[in-house]
Amino acid sequence: MGIDLSGKVVIVTGGAKGIGEGCVQKFVDANATVVSFDLDGSSLKNQASKYSKLESRFSSHLVDVSNEAQVKDAVSKVQETYGRIDGLINCAGIQTYGSVVDTTEEIWDKTFNVNVKSMFLTAKHVAPIMIAQKSGSIVNISSVQSLMSQKTVVAYAASKGAINSLTRASAIDLAIDNVRVNAILPGSVDTPMLRTSADMHRGEKSVEEVLSDWGAGHPLGRIAKSSEVGDLAVFLVSAESAFITGQSIAIDGGLSIQVPVILPGK
Repeated sequence: MGIDLSGKVVIVTGGAKGIGEGCVQKFVDANATVVSFDLDGSSLKNQASKYSKLESRFSSHLVDVSNEAQVKDAVSKVQETYGRIDGLINCAGIQTYGSVVDTTEEIWDKTFNVNVKSMFLTAKHVAPIMIAQKSGSIVNISSVQSLMSQKTVVAYAASKGAINSLTRASAIDLAIDNVRVNAILPGSVDTPMLRTSADMHRGEKSVEEVLSDWGAGHPLGRIAKSSEVGDLAVFLVSAESAFITGQSIAIDGGLSIQVPVILPGK
């Protein structure tokens, strides 16, 4: 994209896999210093090996971002190490299934703890650092399912809608200190989470066939790459987006604008 974030420090939660991993790569490509938070120790180890030649421009922390004590400690370590935090990309999330009838309280609470509470906690501890700097950008990864829904995803869809509201409310509170907050709403993205979902629902088809079918449901005819979401995240942290805040921006290949009824012969 040609954006240079040299000197900027960016935290990516859920950074070792999926959309988070795509964001980490794109921020590294933009010359930012990147800190990856994740709960998957094995994936973090592999990621650290991948970026071992970057020396001080990449680090990682094993963090349960739904646990305030762990978030507070990890954010403090980032500030102590680098002296500032310019971007927070909240990618950590889980996909859960169930209707309003059969979703258990345990699944509901877990979904909201990982998908929403984590974003509240990271922002709670990163925002004061950004306020002191009088600059910063927080990007929350939501979903097009915050705008529309499938069957049996009640907790997931509700959590993504909550992220959009959290984004708007936080943007209003932090605007006076030049801290911006936006949400990205992806459609289908080729991630381990999507592939797990495809495997669950594939029937007699292969995972690749299911992904192709899902991609065909997007007007652009394919699913997204995690790096494409990363490109948008980089833009939203950069000075090029300096007047954008409180927005929920879909990156979905046109999925959310298409009427599902197809006219005959079209």
